[in-house]
Amino acid sequence: MSRFWSPVVRDLTPYVPGEQPKIDNLIKLNTNENPYGPSPKALAAMQAAVGDALRLYPNTESALVQTAVAKYYGISEKAVFVGNGSDEVLGLAFAALLKHEQPLLFPDITYSFYPVYCALFGIDYQTVPLTEDFSIRIEDYNRPCGAVIFPNPNAPTGHLLPLQAVETLLQQHPDQPVIVDEAYIDFGGTSAVPLIEKYPNLLVVQTLSKSRSLAGMRVGLALGSPELIEALVRVKNSFNSYPLDRVAQAAAAAAFEDVAYFEQTCQAVIASREQLTSDLAALGFETIPSAANFIFTRHPRHDAAELAAKLRERAIIVRHFKLPRIDQYLRISIGTPQECDALVAALREIVG
Repeated sequence: MSRFWSPVVRDLTPYVPGEQPKIDNLIKLNTNENPYGPSPKALAAMQAAVGDALRLYPNTESALVQTAVAKYYGISEKAVFVGNGSDEVLGLAFAALLKHEQPLLFPDITYSFYPVYCALFGIDYQTVPLTEDFSIRIEDYNRPCGAVIFPNPNAPTGHLLPLQAVETLLQQHPDQPVIVDEAYIDFGGTSAVPLIEKYPNLLVVQTLSKSRSLAGMRVGLALGSPELIEALVRVKNSFNSYPLDRVAQAAAAAAFEDVAYFEQTCQAVIASREQLTSDLAALGFETIPSAANFIFTRHPRHDAAELAAKLRERAIIVRHFKLPRIDQYLRISIGTPQECDALVAALREIVG
């Protein structure tokens, strides 16, 4: 701790990202990256963007991406905000929309960045417990609050809230911002984007890191009413007017335009997820139904931390959270079929 730190920094407990270890022949299943590379069209667009034009600042609103996203969803370009990864977009949303007299509500088991943002921006919050099966119960959110945020599917559980339940939540809170964090929606859920025209309090946040394989480019989106988008723009332009570089903008636009590749790779991940869930069940694992590109699983006779350690000895990395209620679960990203087979073989050896 430094004497030069501000009180805010001194009291922060920063978010801990997934480990990026340097291990030979590693099977990396801990950070929910897509096992398949970016769209060939996105790669071509990136290569074409590398040239003399990089001496110029990029478009401040990432208009190329706005156009591609708007066309994909059939919405107005004015309903699309583009930022430097969905974490930055979320940070801007916390600052712009979620600090009110009443507390912010989000699940007790959820994306662990949320309480970090609350500490950073001085936002009062309350956590709402998930049910015993780790699902979100909408009626539990029917209480006074300043705003609501939750991932759908939830993280790290992978549990999906049906679109009808999302709409019910929006109806319960017509005067409060409701943010649906859809980082994993493309792996089995239905996006809430079609609801933004009906509910001006809805902001949908997405990322190109997962289903469009661009984690290395840092591209995030927010979709919502002009009223909400303007709030994000005001904060963005008070912080960083040029959040997305020219190469990232070209890649993101091309990735959204390549619908065939996107659908093909999403289906491949879904197929591997279902196969892995079945294979683990045969070994005695209990897995929460997932609509994400990861699973959340436990073995009733084996400690999760020990399982993670033994997998690491075999150069396989998964995510273990030392947190109440979930310390006996492993979050396992969906890899290629070969990587999933190697994981199952290792676990078969470990659990006997």
